Amino acid sequence: MFPALAVARLLRERGHDTLFVGTREGMESKLVPEAGYEIEFIRIGGLNRVGIRRQLKSAWQLPTSVVAALNLIRRWKPDALFSMGGYVAGPVMMAATLLTIPLIIMEPNAIPGFANRRLARRVYRALVGFDSTARYFPTGRVEVTGLPIRDVFFELQPKATGPFTLLTTGGSRGARTLNRASRESWPLFRSAGVPIRIVHQSGTNEHLTLAKQFAESGLQGEVVPFIREMPDAFANADLVLARSGAGSVGELAAARMPSILVPLPFAADDHQRRNAEALAAVGGARIILDQELTGERVFKQVEELRKDPEQLARMRESLRSLARRGAAQRAVDVLEEAAYQKNANVR
Repeated sequence: MFPALAVARLLRERGHDTLFVGTREGMESKLVPEAGYEIEFIRIGGLNRVGIRRQLKSAWQLPTSVVAALNLIRRWKPDALFSMGGYVAGPVMMAATLLTIPLIIMEPNAIPGFANRRLARRVYRALVGFDSTARYFPTGRVEVTGLPIRDVFFELQPKATGPFTLLTTGGSRGARTLNRASRESWPLFRSAGVPIRIVHQSGTNEHLTLAKQFAESGLQGEVVPFIREMPDAFANADLVLARSGAGSVGELAAARMPSILVPLPFAADDHQRRNAEALAAVGGARIILDQELTGERVFKQVEELRKDPEQLARMRESLRSLARRGAAQRAVDVLEEAAYQKNANVR
């Protein structure tokens, strides 16, 4: 949602109207109206990596959702459609191709989602986050732009003073595996007398329990339910332990922040693992699989990197190749170009 909102803000600044399409159950139902944009809702569920009952329900909803999307497009008469992919986007993308509306997609993950793969040959332009993703789309209709990331991430400098700081985040809701392994690691850091400060984003569900246990560990730092200003957290960290969703890896690359990544094992098409591998391939991250994550693994991996500042510096430098600015601006440029060509052809 946040990259899509970044594109919408630029469209509005350039004088264009925008309409979001989503579901009432998704984050968009709250975030889009809060940002001041119109939104229409359709009913659709996922088809990939969900149970058979969910698949059957989504398949049954699909024709109705496509018809609803067709009616929306006929009523709104858009000049172009911008999609970040996902199951919500599938019916709208299908409707757009049926009505010959230019389709511009942004694929932030290392492997495209189900909807983007199915309609790859029908896109006007695909804007992708990684070089390896370009092979899924037609030559000449794909660009490596990266993901819209706030400029402040690109401007962060390595922390120069203070104790070595580990930032752990499992996303806005936290991650139970990361919470468990982190809790197991705290006594190990304490007993080893490691000079470390830990900032741990737990999510709201486990916050009170983890905060109490962390206070009892005697370590420096804090456990918080949610970090609203992640750039500030990055600025005060030396190393990040995190999941590897597209937004997270984009921010890590932009900030040139060394990381230990634990891909979510249930992510569609195992895309979080592919995202993590993209950062690891250039030397900017280490990977621990979810099923292998223990407090001891966290302790050993963090200690190895903490004791080797030259390695951390090399990891930071290697991430420059993945840090790309201007993705939102490029998306808006392509949308305007597609809309101009569509209207020129109509005339």
